Amino acid sequence: MAVRITCVDKDNGNHYNPHEAIESLGWIDESTRDKGIATLSAMVDFLEKGGNAYVSDVLGNKAYLKVMSRNGSKYVQTYSDGKLSDNLLELDECTA
Repeated sequence: MAVRITCVDKDNGNHYNPHEAIESLGWIDESTRDKGIATLSAMVDFLEKGGNAYVSDVLGNKAYLKVMSRNGSKYVQTYSDGKLSDNLLELDECTA
């Protein structure tokens, strides 16, 4: 299963600070139209169990999420064409 990431929430609400961690990610399964918000931990678990998640631009180009680890803490980052990128920071803040 693959989901498109639609928004992110960051620690302390400081959305554009790349040093603040992502707390949760909004997603939609475009084949079923199911959607929700997953904690970072839940998204890491989903990806590690073989799920796929991506960010899509207006042209339909996809950058897939990859689980990364720094000092024992897991996080997600996008990669496209074999290069890590910050596409998640370009997404809007999730709203309730």
